[in-house]
Amino acid sequence: MTSTTINGGISFWYAQDGIPAPREPLPGDAHADVCIVGGGFTGLWTAYYLKKAVPFLNITVLEATFCGYGASGRNGGWLYNGVAGRDRYARLHGHEAAVRLQQAMNDTVDEVVRAAAEEKIEADIHQGGVLEVAYTPAQLARLKDFHTVEIAFGETDRTLQGARETAERIRVQGAVGSTWTPHGARLHPVKLVKGLAAVVEALGVRIHESTPVTEIRPKHAVTPYGTVRAPYILRCTEGFTAGIKGARRTWLPMNSSMIATEPLPAHIWDTIGWEGREALGDMAHAYMYAQRTADGRIALGGRGVPYRYGSKTDNDGRTQAATVQALREILIRFFPATTGVRIEHAWSGVLGVPRDWCATVTLDRSTGLGWAGGYVGSGVATTNLAARTLRDLIQQDAGQQGATDLTRLPWVNHRVRKWEPEPLRWLGVHGMYAAYRTADRQESTSRTAATHPLARGANRISGR
Repeated sequence: MTSTTINGGISFWYAQDGIPAPREPLPGDAHADVCIVGGGFTGLWTAYYLKKAVPFLNITVLEATFCGYGASGRNGGWLYNGVAGRDRYARLHGHEAAVRLQQAMNDTVDEVVRAAAEEKIEADIHQGGVLEVAYTPAQLARLKDFHTVEIAFGETDRTLQGARETAERIRVQGAVGSTWTPHGARLHPVKLVKGLAAVVEALGVRIHESTPVTEIRPKHAVTPYGTVRAPYILRCTEGFTAGIKGARRTWLPMNSSMIATEPLPAHIWDTIGWEGREALGDMAHAYMYAQRTADGRIALGGRGVPYRYGSKTDNDGRTQAATVQALREILIRFFPATTGVRIEHAWSGVLGVPRDWCATVTLDRSTGLGWAGGYVGSGVATTNLAARTLRDLIQQDAGQQGATDLTRLPWVNHRVRKWEPEPLRWLGVHGMYAAYRTADRQESTSRTAATHPLARGANRISGR
């Protein structure tokens, strides 16, 4: 990490687009029809769709810091159709139910693009799809299996490509194959979240920032400044859920880290290609994700320190130097032409991970408490589907409509056990990622197409 690298400061996206002007905190006790806890994508999309569907609703959003402070403002800008837990839902509810969930996610990518255009939110969206590459024999075997499974879940427009076809899209050093889906886009997450917050506020939703919710109970959201009382209290806090009273073991705040390069000169882009601006990932166990930004940088992420003891979260995204160096090494391994390129920004953030790694949407009709999250890193699109589902669940509960295609999806009202207490939680997560990193290293020097036993064991133990 060079002296010119900005470390933390929330994220590169905020360094580029600016921290928003602060909104007023909650002035005291208040009442609402719906109180949403969390001003990220889940909370803001939920407020948006509820207000659009029922304009007279009195909706209040409570945000601990500012809208988009968490994962919504720190992610890799991948708008794609992945949904955490689909395979488990297929086992629990049948293959066709999981196919419906996948189709809903495919459609969600288009819905986000449509809504942003309709609301005139300029978020650097480019629908180039998602390209996931393999560069070892074991990765190639997993990629082919993954591709086959995706086809079985209805992605008939997905393509499998060899080394030459992969290089025609993006010239990743040593790539031996890839799979591409059109159901994806790259975007600037902060431009999207800031634009969405402004639209929601203009619709008449009250947003109170600098207002942490310390406790949620039926019809009450408790803050240091007062309590909001509402028939529906929706928890949309993702990786920050552990900070709410009684929820420390509900979702684990998994850490993910990113770097952004300086803008790359034309001769480097000529070497790399990437004219399609696809979102880019790989088939490693400790996987990477990247995008070509609108201003010609590479923003690339992966796991650093995966978890902080006691479900702690960071303050401003500051990232360990060793993690920045590890991400730089991934960048250079993928694109040797970037050797010597300056890393301008590094940052980190947390995402929510349930014990069974399944994203969920829930409304308890007996208490009015609802929640959505546990996206395990695929939240840029999944938040939108979750928000529309929460909208339908509330309208259904209020007698304004019957069940819908969204409320019948298999992730609705899914329950999962809590994470283990410390130190088991810390030991388990760090042990899992140590196993994944070891497996990746050994697979990189092996000619066998078999997934390393350490990775298979880690998957079984973790419940993935």
